Amino acid sequence: MATAAFRDADRQQVSMLAGMEKKSLIWLAQRMPARVNSDHLTMLGFVAMLGAGLCYWAARWERLALLGVIAALVVNWFGDSLDGTLARVRSRLRPRYGFYVDHITDAIGTFFLLGGIGLSGYMSPLIAMGLLVAYFMLSIEVYLTTYTIGTFHLSFWSFGPTELRVLLCIGNVALFWYPVVTVLGRRCLLFDVGGACGIAGMGLMLVWSAVRHTRQLYEAERLP
Repeated sequence: MATAAFRDADRQQVSMLAGMEKKSLIWLAQRMPARVNSDHLTMLGFVAMLGAGLCYWAARWERLALLGVIAALVVNWFGDSLDGTLARVRSRLRPRYGFYVDHITDAIGTFFLLGGIGLSGYMSPLIAMGLLVAYFMLSIEVYLTTYTIGTFHLSFWSFGPTELRVLLCIGNVALFWYPVVTVLGRRCLLFDVGGACGIAGMGLMLVWSAVRHTRQLYEAERLP
Protein backbone atom coordinates (compact mmCIF):
# COMPACT_ATOMS: atom_id res chain seq x y z
CA MET A 1 0.00 0.00 0.00
CA ALA A 2 1.60 3.28 -1.14
CA THR A 3 2.06 6.05 1.42
CA ALA A 4 3.69 8.82 -0.66
CA ALA A 5 0.39 10.46 -1.59
CA PHE A 6 -0.99 10.50 1.95
CA ARG A 7 -1.10 13.87 3.67
CA ASP A 8 -1.66 13.99 7.40
CA ALA A 9 -4.45 16.34 8.52
CA ASP A 10 -3.67 19.55 10.39
CA ARG A 11 -4.36 19.06 14.10
CA GLN A 12 -6.31 21.81 15.87
CA GLN A 13 -6.19 21.67 19.66
CA VAL A 14 -7.43 24.84 21.38
CA SER A 15 -8.78 23.42 24.62
CA MET A 16 -8.28 25.10 27.99
CA LEU A 17 -5.57 22.73 29.19
CA ALA A 18 -3.89 22.16 25.81
CA GLY A 19 -0.75 24.24 26.46
CA MET A 20 0.02 22.75 29.85
CA GLU A 21 -0.91 19.26 28.68
CA LYS A 22 1.39 19.43 25.65
CA LYS A 23 4.39 20.39 27.77
CA SER A 24 3.61 17.63 30.27
CA LEU A 25 3.23 14.98 27.56
CA ILE A 26 6.51 15.94 25.88
CA TRP A 27 8.27 15.80 29.27
CA LEU A 28 6.83 12.32 29.91
CA ALA A 29 7.62 11.09 26.39
CA GLN A 30 11.26 12.15 26.67
CA ARG A 31 11.60 10.05 29.83
CA MET A 32 9.65 6.98 28.70
CA PRO A 33 11.72 3.76 28.73
CA ALA A 34 12.86 2.65 25.26
CA ARG A 35 11.05 -0.70 25.61
CA VAL A 36 7.68 1.14 25.81
CA ASN A 37 6.21 2.13 22.45
CA SER A 38 3.07 3.89 21.24
CA ASP A 39 1.12 0.64 20.76
CA HIS A 40 1.70 -0.24 24.43
CA LEU A 41 0.30 3.13 25.49
CA THR A 42 -2.71 2.86 23.15
CA MET A 43 -3.54 -0.56 24.59
CA LEU A 44 -3.09 0.75 28.13
CA GLY A 45 -5.54 3.58 27.47
CA PHE A 46 -8.03 1.18 25.89
CA VAL A 47 -7.90 -1.32 28.77
CA ALA A 48 -8.26 1.54 31.26
CA MET A 49 -11.45 2.71 29.51
CA LEU A 50 -12.87 -0.81 29.69
CA GLY A 51 -11.90 -0.83 33.37
CA ALA A 52 -13.77 2.45 33.92
CA GLY A 53 -16.91 0.92 32.42
CA LEU A 54 -16.58 -2.16 34.63
CA CYS A 55 -16.11 0.03 37.70
CA TYR A 56 -19.31 1.91 36.91
CA TRP A 57 -21.13 -1.39 36.57
CA ALA A 58 -19.64 -2.60 39.88
CA ALA A 59 -20.74 0.65 41.55
CA ARG A 60 -24.30 -0.66 41.33
CA TRP A 61 -23.41 -2.81 44.35
CA GLU A 62 -20.34 -1.05 45.82
CA ARG A 63 -20.16 2.73 45.72
CA LEU A 64 -16.39 2.72 46.30
CA ALA A 65 -16.02 1.48 42.73
CA LEU A 66 -16.66 5.09 41.66
CA LEU A 67 -13.18 5.88 42.96
CA GLY A 68 -11.88 3.12 40.69
CA VAL A 69 -13.42 4.99 37.75
CA ILE A 70 -11.31 8.06 38.59
CA ALA A 71 -8.14 5.97 38.73
CA ALA A 72 -9.03 4.31 35.40
CA LEU A 73 -9.64 7.69 33.76
CA VAL A 74 -6.21 8.93 34.91
CA VAL A 75 -4.58 5.83 33.39
CA ASN A 76 -6.65 6.30 30.22
CA TRP A 77 -5.42 9.89 29.91
CA PHE A 78 -1.82 8.72 30.31
CA GLY A 79 -2.06 6.05 27.62
CA ASP A 80 -4.45 7.71 25.18
CA SER A 81 -2.82 11.13 25.26
CA LEU A 82 0.82 10.05 25.38
CA ASP A 83 0.85 7.49 22.54
CA GLY A 84 0.88 10.06 19.73
CA THR A 85 3.29 12.38 21.54
CA LEU A 86 5.73 9.50 22.05
CA ALA A 87 5.62 8.70 18.33
CA ARG A 88 6.29 12.34 17.41
CA VAL A 89 9.12 12.75 19.93
CA ARG A 90 10.82 9.59 18.64
CA SER A 91 10.04 10.36 14.97
CA ARG A 92 8.22 7.04 14.70
CA LEU A 93 5.03 8.35 13.11
CA ARG A 94 2.54 6.09 11.31
CA PRO A 95 -0.19 8.64 10.46
CA ARG A 96 -2.84 6.33 8.97
CA TYR A 97 -2.27 3.44 11.35
CA GLY A 98 -2.09 5.71 14.39
CA PHE A 99 -5.20 7.69 13.45
CA TYR A 100 -7.24 4.54 12.78
CA VAL A 101 -6.18 2.54 15.82
CA ASP A 102 -6.44 5.51 18.19
CA HIS A 103 -9.99 6.36 17.19
CA ILE A 104 -11.41 2.88 16.78
CA THR A 105 -10.21 2.06 20.30
CA ASP A 106 -11.70 5.36 21.53
CA ALA A 107 -15.05 4.44 19.98
CA ILE A 108 -15.13 0.96 21.51
CA GLY A 109 -13.87 2.25 24.84
CA THR A 110 -16.55 4.96 24.96
CA PHE A 111 -19.21 2.33 24.22
CA PHE A 112 -18.07 0.32 27.24
CA LEU A 113 -17.77 3.43 29.42
CA LEU A 114 -21.28 4.65 28.71
CA GLY A 115 -22.60 1.10 28.81
CA GLY A 116 -21.20 0.77 32.32
CA ILE A 117 -22.75 4.08 33.35
CA GLY A 118 -26.11 2.97 31.95
CA LEU A 119 -25.93 -0.26 33.97
CA SER A 120 -24.71 1.44 37.16
CA GLY A 121 -28.07 2.66 38.40
CA TYR A 122 -26.64 6.19 38.61
CA MET A 123 -27.85 7.16 35.13
CA SER A 124 -30.96 6.14 33.21
CA PRO A 125 -30.11 3.76 30.33
CA LEU A 126 -31.98 6.06 27.92
CA ILE A 127 -29.79 9.05 28.86
CA ALA A 128 -26.66 6.91 28.53
CA MET A 129 -27.81 5.77 25.09
CA GLY A 130 -28.50 9.37 24.09
CA LEU A 131 -24.98 10.37 25.16
CA LEU A 132 -23.50 7.52 23.14
CA VAL A 133 -25.45 8.49 20.02
CA ALA A 134 -24.49 12.16 20.42
CA TYR A 135 -20.82 11.20 20.85
CA PHE A 136 -20.82 9.01 17.75
CA MET A 137 -22.58 11.65 15.65
CA LEU A 138 -20.09 14.31 16.71
CA SER A 139 -17.24 11.88 16.01
CA ILE A 140 -18.61 11.25 12.50
CA GLU A 141 -18.62 15.01 11.88
CA VAL A 142 -15.01 15.26 13.04
CA TYR A 143 -13.87 12.40 10.79
CA LEU A 144 -15.76 13.76 7.77
CA THR A 145 -14.13 17.14 8.34
CA THR A 146 -10.73 15.49 8.60
CA TYR A 147 -11.26 13.77 5.25
CA THR A 148 -12.91 16.59 3.29
CA ILE A 149 -11.14 19.67 4.70
CA GLY A 150 -7.91 18.18 6.02
CA THR A 151 -8.30 19.57 9.53
CA PHE A 152 -8.61 17.32 12.57
CA HIS A 153 -10.43 19.06 15.43
CA LEU A 154 -9.42 17.70 18.82
CA SER A 155 -11.61 20.13 20.78
CA PHE A 156 -14.81 22.17 20.62
CA TRP A 157 -15.43 25.45 22.42
CA SER A 158 -12.28 25.02 24.56
CA PHE A 159 -13.29 21.49 25.58
CA GLY A 160 -11.36 18.43 24.53
CA PRO A 161 -10.96 14.85 25.78
CA THR A 162 -8.80 15.89 28.75
CA GLU A 163 -11.30 18.51 29.95
CA LEU A 164 -14.10 15.95 29.65
CA ARG A 165 -12.13 13.47 31.74
CA VAL A 166 -11.61 16.14 34.41
CA LEU A 167 -15.34 16.94 34.42
CA LEU A 168 -16.21 13.26 34.71
CA CYS A 169 -13.80 12.83 37.63
CA ILE A 170 -15.35 15.82 39.39
CA GLY A 171 -18.78 14.38 38.64
CA ASN A 172 -17.78 11.08 40.24
CA VAL A 173 -16.72 12.82 43.44
CA ALA A 174 -20.07 14.63 43.54
CA LEU A 175 -21.90 11.40 42.65
CA PHE A 176 -20.28 9.61 45.57
CA TRP A 177 -22.00 11.98 48.01
CA TYR A 178 -25.01 13.29 46.10
CA PRO A 179 -26.36 10.71 43.62
CA VAL A 180 -29.77 12.42 43.64
CA VAL A 181 -30.43 16.17 43.26
CA THR A 182 -33.51 18.38 43.16
CA VAL A 183 -34.11 20.33 39.95
CA LEU A 184 -37.18 22.60 39.66
CA GLY A 185 -38.78 20.80 42.57
CA ARG A 186 -38.20 17.31 41.12
CA ARG A 187 -35.76 14.72 42.39
CA CYS A 188 -33.45 13.53 39.61
CA LEU A 189 -30.36 11.41 39.30
CA LEU A 190 -27.31 13.68 39.27
CA PHE A 191 -25.87 11.93 36.22
CA ASP A 192 -29.19 12.20 34.39
CA VAL A 193 -28.94 15.98 34.73
CA GLY A 194 -25.30 15.96 33.66
CA GLY A 195 -26.04 13.55 30.83
CA ALA A 196 -28.88 15.69 29.52
CA CYS A 197 -26.58 18.72 29.55
CA GLY A 198 -23.94 16.68 27.73
CA ILE A 199 -26.42 15.62 25.03
CA ALA A 200 -27.56 19.21 24.55
CA GLY A 201 -23.96 20.48 24.43
CA MET A 202 -22.81 17.90 21.89
CA GLY A 203 -25.93 18.51 19.85
CA LEU A 204 -25.17 22.22 19.64
CA MET A 205 -21.53 21.50 18.74
CA LEU A 206 -22.69 19.14 15.99
CA VAL A 207 -25.10 21.65 14.46
CA TRP A 208 -22.60 24.52 14.69
CA SER A 209 -19.81 22.48 13.11
CA ALA A 210 -22.00 20.97 10.41
CA VAL A 211 -23.31 24.35 9.30
CA ARG A 212 -19.85 25.94 9.36
CA HIS A 213 -18.16 23.17 7.43
CA THR A 214 -20.99 22.78 4.93
CA ARG A 215 -20.71 26.47 4.12
CA GLN A 216 -16.92 26.20 3.88
CA LEU A 217 -17.12 23.29 1.45
CA TYR A 218 -19.88 24.94 -0.57
CA GLU A 219 -17.74 28.05 -1.04
CA ALA A 220 -14.70 25.94 -1.93
CA GLU A 221 -16.62 24.03 -4.59
CA ARG A 222 -19.10 26.61 -5.78
CA LEU A 223 -20.51 25.69 -9.20
CA PRO A 224 -20.13 28.26 -12.03
